[in-house]
Amino acid sequence: MTDIVELTALGPDFTSDPYPYYAALRVRGPVHRVRLPDGREVWLVVGYDEARAALADPRLKKDWSAHPEWQPEGDSGQLLSNMLQSDPPRHTRLRKLVARAFTGGAVEALRPTVQRITDGLIDDMLAKSPDGRADLVDALAYPLPMTVICELLGVPDLDRERFRRWSDAFVTTDGPGGKDGTEAELARYMKQLIEDKRHTPGPDLFSALIRTTDEDGDRLSGDELVGMAFLLLVAGHETTVGLIANGTLALLRHPDQLAALRADFGLLDNAVEEMLRYDGPVETSTWRFTGEPVEIGGTVLPAGDIVVVALASAAREPGRFDAPDRFDITRETRGHLAFGHGIHYCLGAPLARMEGRIAVRTLLERCPDLALDADPATLQWRSGLLMRGPVRLPVRVR
Repeated sequence: MTDIVELTALGPDFTSDPYPYYAALRVRGPVHRVRLPDGREVWLVVGYDEARAALADPRLKKDWSAHPEWQPEGDSGQLLSNMLQSDPPRHTRLRKLVARAFTGGAVEALRPTVQRITDGLIDDMLAKSPDGRADLVDALAYPLPMTVICELLGVPDLDRERFRRWSDAFVTTDGPGGKDGTEAELARYMKQLIEDKRHTPGPDLFSALIRTTDEDGDRLSGDELVGMAFLLLVAGHETTVGLIANGTLALLRHPDQLAALRADFGLLDNAVEEMLRYDGPVETSTWRFTGEPVEIGGTVLPAGDIVVVALASAAREPGRFDAPDRFDITRETRGHLAFGHGIHYCLGAPLARMEGRIAVRTLLERCPDLALDADPATLQWRSGLLMRGPVRLPVRVR
């Protein structure tokens, strides 16, 4: 009989700093049966090797319409009609239709746009903080990636505060759906965006997705357009919010590393990779379920069970990273799983990395006296197991 770990019993400290708890679980074994706060039981993979293998295992499924007990209904089904919640061959087909927008060349072409938006946001932050205080999440970490993805998709008039509430409802809940009726509101909003683009197309990604067919004549269905719009807008900004906020917080809490980066911006690329490893924006993977009995780390998981991979735990695996609890922007970071692994590796990773690099460098250059303006122990962290980041990040900018 497998012991069940009660995550709720770990207390609020688990939300603010889950790493000691993951370390204790790794000592006991790489895979654990855990009970979530809502009462559901899932398998949690905490070992690095097991996490990497699980993320690439085709026996762990993502299409919830195929789950024997969990059938997405109505609007939730539309939102989940995207490549992240699909298995091959559908996943292969959907990813192919959108991949061209995230090639290295396409992302590099966005660099002037990202720099322009970053400069404007920091101008506003400095102008609106005469006392030298600001919330870095509201001032930069959230609006930068949201503005970039909206410009890329061609939805500059997105109701961003309302969308922020909807997005937060999805990423702070456990499971593949949202909560509090969010699915219906968001699906209606996405369908209206798509309808507007059908009538007034432009040189943007949404318009291209609506009209584009591949060489075989394939194109996205109506539900797939809604699902793709949802995925690109939510995943297109949420990861970068945490990268900028968590990464800046790590620098401010490690003055020696901050000083080293200020002295040599040639360390910037590796610094961003260390930010992703040390305290990445995605704490656990999106849910998978076993399509058949699967053995992971010596434990046999029955068919139909839910599997969650703790990316944050894998990032602190001593067998993979030397002194993993130390923040070191000069370390070898290859192999971290911050953007996943396998066929579901984050398509937008190059864009997130570029936004992170531009945001961090510009912030440090424009704010030479940047400092944390709160006791780290008092910071409120986002709830749920999926996304990790402070709700607010008070800083002094001058």
